[in-house]
Amino acid sequence: MKIIYIHQYFRKPTESGGTRSYWIAKELIKKNHDVLVISTKNNMDSSKKHEVVDGIKILYLNVPYSNNLSIIARAKSFLSFMFKSSYYLLKEKNVDAVFATSTPLTVGFPALIGKWFKKIPYTFEVRDLWPEVPIQMGALKNKLLIKLAVGFEKTIYKNANHIIALSPGMEKGVLKFIKDHTKVSMIPNMSKIDEFFPRPVSDQQKTNLGLNPQKFNCIHFGAMGRANGLEHLFEAAKYAKDNNITTIDFVFLGEGAMFETFKKYVNDNALENVKFLGTKGLIEVSEIVNACDVSLVSFANIEILKTNSPNKLFDSLSAGKPIIVNSAGWTKTMIEDNNCGFYADINSPQQLVEKIQILEQDKDLYNSFSINSRQLAETKYDKSILVPQVVKVIENTKKQNV
Repeated sequence: MKIIYIHQYFRKPTESGGTRSYWIAKELIKKNHDVLVISTKNNMDSSKKHEVVDGIKILYLNVPYSNNLSIIARAKSFLSFMFKSSYYLLKEKNVDAVFATSTPLTVGFPALIGKWFKKIPYTFEVRDLWPEVPIQMGALKNKLLIKLAVGFEKTIYKNANHIIALSPGMEKGVLKFIKDHTKVSMIPNMSKIDEFFPRPVSDQQKTNLGLNPQKFNCIHFGAMGRANGLEHLFEAAKYAKDNNITTIDFVFLGEGAMFETFKKYVNDNALENVKFLGTKGLIEVSEIVNACDVSLVSFANIEILKTNSPNKLFDSLSAGKPIIVNSAGWTKTMIEDNNCGFYADINSPQQLVEKIQILEQDKDLYNSFSINSRQLAETKYDKSILVPQVVKVIENTKKQNV
């Protein structure tokens, strides 16, 4: 099959960000499919650029995007990619199927155009429930725009041959609009046990990575946006300082729209127990996560965000790290049911620090959580288990079924 894979934020393992699409594309190629990824790249010297990465053909469109953009600038970026990717999709010949993965929801537009004008079937992957996320976060307030966006979401779902949702909550959100349960599969984000794994680390290696080897290092890695609710973690760092708890460091790997705000908070409160390590590629991220002691998975206290399926959680499982989550959704249930860590109320920085101290002081419990995390990654969530499930869905999207 010739498959067009539409993902506005496609990332290689050498780049920062989620690599789910990379592994799916690799598996499709392994199964002898012809795959063209349509994505974006900033700061290009031309309107488009072709690359081949590990056998994956990629068409990069010059559509600037950053987590630091304003809401209006982000909307312009989404619309620009939507129209440009639609144009290049329609130019391609003999396409058998389209696989479009959100966010944003606008990646569904070229898939729709391909189906309506060239009878190309498509699978749509829901990584976040748009437009419900921006609605609940207050980014989308206009009633007419909300009505149009919800109608667009419904149209994408109804025209898709199949829909993949990344969490039970997302699956439930999709099924509000379509009643055919056989049309929706829940295939969550995936662990990468070959890329994130426990291994020995020396004090010198920790120092070289920017960590204090004498501290109990708790890491949050990933975006630092409004949706991540990281205020909770910085308040916990301040609580630790104010209460003379000196053995814990809070480590942040990544950047985003809230980075400067948090940096100012750290400086204003002289929080020497906070370390910012910037953005890194997958290999360096794996090394730093392995060298830390606990993984912190955080989201803002907004109902829709309880449906999230965060990369950092599954990578933390692979790394064999005890995990502390602050979202009372399905990730809380997963962590608690499998004895991989704790839930800490987002409204209580004190509770978070107390949970960290339990893990710091109870080595048997720490080791038990660590073993359980790695085992869960190996037996249920590794990409070797989940990627073939995604590929099977895509392969079942055949042109004659339109």
